[in-house]
Amino acid sequence: MPIPIVIPAGTEAFNSETYEILTVPKDVTIVMEHSLISLQKWEQKWHVPFLDKSRPKTNEQLIDYLKCMTLSKNVEDYLYYLIPAAEMHRLQQYLEDPRTATTVKHIGRPTRTEIKTAEVIYSDMIQLGIPFECRTWHLNSLLMLIQVCAEKQKPEKKMSKSQILAQNRALNKARRAAMHTKG
Repeated sequence: MPIPIVIPAGTEAFNSETYEILTVPKDVTIVMEHSLISLQKWEQKWHVPFLDKSRPKTNEQLIDYLKCMTLSKNVEDYLYYLIPAAEMHRLQQYLEDPRTATTVKHIGRPTRTEIKTAEVIYSDMIQLGIPFECRTWHLNSLLMLIQVCAEKQKPEKKMSKSQILAQNRALNKARRAAMHTKG
């Protein structure tokens, strides 16, 4: 679901290149969407994985991601620098919102975590049979769907010999108690 960001009329900024004060003449609403499509656009330009938290993003890269998220037409570049702090806070909350009540419990030892790029996510979608229409979903919802589908496709974990023996001992004990016998 897209998020509208409003830059109120009268907002001003100084353009250090032209030495002008830029003023927003009327309220501007920029509609943005955090999706696989925006992620792909950004990675095609910057050639680095956006979701890799070990690599800090420059201010220019972050502003460019906002541009990649934009669904509105004809938004002038300078407007992204005029987004009020309260709207930036809303935008940050939107980006971090899990958009789901689902959690996935990984059983066993954790698998190696690969860095998710747009192509890796598309590959996961293809392998799991997730339709490409989902690429417009909020990115966090799509990533959770991928996790859930991957977990559901894993084979059931087999019990070890000791677990089977322990389970049988418990069943036998319960049967003896129910039948009031000793063996």
